[in-house]
Amino acid sequence: MPIKIDIEERVLHFKQPAGTSRGVYTERKIWLLTATDGEHQGIGECAPLPDLSCDAGPHYAEVLRHFCDDIERTGEIPYEAMRDFPSMLFGLETALISLYNKQLSPHKDGLYTTQIPSHKGEEAGVGSPTLLFDTAFSRGEVGIPINGLVWMGSYDEMLVRMEQKLEQGFRCVKLKIGAIDFEQELDLVRRIRQRFSRSEVEIRLDANGGFNYEEDDVLYKLELLSQYAQSIEQPIKAGQWAYMAQLCRDSPIPIALDEELIGVNDREMKSHLLNVIKPAFIVLKPSLHGGMAGCREWIAAAREHDVRSWITSALESNIGLNAIAQFCSAVYGDHITWPQGLGTGQLFTDNIPMPLEIRGDQLWRLGT
Repeated sequence: MPIKIDIEERVLHFKQPAGTSRGVYTERKIWLLTATDGEHQGIGECAPLPDLSCDAGPHYAEVLRHFCDDIERTGEIPYEAMRDFPSMLFGLETALISLYNKQLSPHKDGLYTTQIPSHKGEEAGVGSPTLLFDTAFSRGEVGIPINGLVWMGSYDEMLVRMEQKLEQGFRCVKLKIGAIDFEQELDLVRRIRQRFSRSEVEIRLDANGGFNYEEDDVLYKLELLSQYAQSIEQPIKAGQWAYMAQLCRDSPIPIALDEELIGVNDREMKSHLLNVIKPAFIVLKPSLHGGMAGCREWIAAAREHDVRSWITSALESNIGLNAIAQFCSAVYGDHITWPQGLGTGQLFTDNIPMPLEIRGDQLWRLGT
């Protein structure tokens, strides 16, 4: 029976306002996909971020429906046509892998294609719709280390949140900075380092492009932060390649790119960006950076340029988080030791149940 894909729009509500340098989120709109073949069902999530995702816009639902219709007709994901629609691509990849519980098959152009099987059975790998990849994490045998995330807020709010993450046992803490007075943010980072050495707790910072090179002495700020933190994501806004390359060259604290990667969807351009800017790390979010196929391209390019990477969720519901975590285990292997950014599953009051659980500083999937 031909595949059919249904779309449901849903709004999720944050337990507490999620602050970034771009503003504060109180609710989250997502589109849930249900793919069926008359016998089995797969689920996926499309979760663009307003004013950030390259495919977010007023006609999002209509464009998504168009791609779903195309897949219903052809039985394949049109990867080339969807390069500029990463959140839609990620949701469709998830739904179809979920439907058939099989990994994507290599395609001649180096991308991946989901070809609808001509028959069901072992080829389709029928099983739980929440099981996407056959990895130790997906089977519930190992956990993935994650960082504890401290959202922006007032000094007192961030201090409380930071203390909570440390008490919960996180050995890697990520602080969103750029919203309050810099000296107060510096004091928060200093407090962690006074209690824990670099070998005991890794401190990651995320400025979300919050430093303004026209008003701030960005390099001086990075020098101060380097006394306590081990990395910082996106210190200045994306699109300033020459200045970002200079910072990556001169900064005493390693710089990771995040927003800089959004909209860079051509495979050759990905390699060119890394060659020009030469960051220490890249932070990959499938919903923002090309779905699973696009992230595989980024990882391959990063390895060619001796750039490390880690994977992060982008405020998806548990459906998206489940897919991202399993994808992470599929691309990095069964023995991940570097903390990933997969701790967002507890953000919403009305999240979607999924067999995920945080134990200490690790995310676990509760079996198949």
